[in-house]
Amino acid sequence: MRITSFTDYGLRTLIYLACLPKDELSSVPKVSQVYKVSQNHMVKVIGQLKKLGYIEALRGKGGGIRLAVSPEQVRIGRVMRELEPHTDGVDCLSSPCVLLPKCKLKAALAEAMESFFSTMDQYTLADLVENKEVASQILIQMSGDE
Repeated sequence: MRITSFTDYGLRTLIYLACLPKDELSSVPKVSQVYKVSQNHMVKVIGQLKKLGYIEALRGKGGGIRLAVSPEQVRIGRVMRELEPHTDGVDCLSSPCVLLPKCKLKAALAEAMESFFSTMDQYTLADLVENKEVASQILIQMSGDE
């Protein structure tokens, strides 16, 4: 399975925010700069993460974004399920398939997808940033804040 760039940048954003020192805020432009992705795309990604409750956005002077939950509470499989638009593996209805009445492919793919997400559920955001100090240094270099 290949995840969409939306989910990819959603996970990368969570990793970035989890690597920040406690209570430090970031911004959409900064995350966009680190990952070299357009701010328009990142606004959508961060907006969805905020809507899902993973990110807190503070407005006004001194505002910014940060994690709204602890990294230990963020299950990667759940995040991926919530960000991925299609987790069914195949769309049998967009172009009618003659095999549809007897086909077992859709069920097999659904089972495989559930196995994939179950495996990803075994990981938390905290697991992905175990080497937080190393990751933080890389991200700082990428943002140009040396």
